[in-house]
Amino acid sequence: MARLTKKQKETNAKVEARTYTVAEASALIKEISNVNFDASVDLAVRLNVDPRKANQMVRGVVTLPHGTGKDVKVLALVTPDKEAEAKEAGADYVGLDEYLDKIKGGWTDVDVIVTMPSVMGKLGPLGRVLGPRGLMPNPKTGTVTMDVAKAVSDVKAGKIDFKVDKTGIVHAAIGKASFDAEKIAGNAKELLTTLVKLKPQAAKGVYIKSIYMSSTMSPSVQIDTKRFTEQ
Repeated sequence: MARLTKKQKETNAKVEARTYTVAEASALIKEISNVNFDASVDLAVRLNVDPRKANQMVRGVVTLPHGTGKDVKVLALVTPDKEAEAKEAGADYVGLDEYLDKIKGGWTDVDVIVTMPSVMGKLGPLGRVLGPRGLMPNPKTGTVTMDVAKAVSDVKAGKIDFKVDKTGIVHAAIGKASFDAEKIAGNAKELLTTLVKLKPQAAKGVYIKSIYMSSTMSPSVQIDTKRFTEQ
């Protein structure tokens, strides 16, 4: 087992063996984030669902009120008549066939792909490349739409999509350690409130089993689930 450094021991000592409110956790995460770059702040929420069952799958989108703090690279795969509005909305890459060819060659240097319903047929064969990287556009997340400009601007403004993994946990980046604690807390509450609204009817008992907040290379801080627990 790796030995902890003096700095790591000091950091771990600041995290008490108790649950924190969202506001307390947000302030503490800022205090214990001591890497020499702007660390990402993440939430890990364990849900009492069985993702193997279609009626217990939890997936959705949320627009974080204070953004993600990340410069999200957006590729708009659109027909020529939609290129201008995609560029005006802030898309980093705009086009169609030339980018489909690049993706076939293994290029995936983007964070989100926005496209139109009429283009989805061309993306089908690229599922093996885009799927594992979470880049395949989906109408449920608003990335397959005729309103390309809105989809691009929403993503740039802090809209993220999330999905429960096979172990029943939702992982999501909700900001940066450089954010004010109030902004971290605001983003966390927005995601947690959205998760509560998405509780499947088939899910029984306590819905949110645990919530942990952490930043890159920091210890995790457990958040009290009571406010967000739905029976």
